[in-house]
Amino acid sequence: MNADTSTQNPFPTSAEQSGASGSNGAGLNGDANRVRRMAQSLHEAVDSLEQKLGSSSERVMNMQQEYGDMAREQVRNNPLAALGVAFAAGFVIAKIFR
Repeated sequence: MNADTSTQNPFPTSAEQSGASGSNGAGLNGDANRVRRMAQSLHEAVDSLEQKLGSSSERVMNMQQEYGDMAREQVRNNPLAALGVAFAAGFVIAKIFR
């Protein structure tokens, strides 16, 4: 066959590519460093977001627990009023969706 195609690698390694682009200066190392810096900044942003969401979700869970306890207390103290409110809410919702 052809001797030129057997000596040329169709899938060059990074060393072969950096040798070919030696006049570029940074070459692939500059790109790799830029990607590393971008990944690090994205990782820090995700960590910051995770901390904010974690504290917010804890507050929401505490509020849910507090309001749930208050609702249970009201139902225990006034079961007929709770039944009337539930019936009225169901009636209004049924009229809206009909």
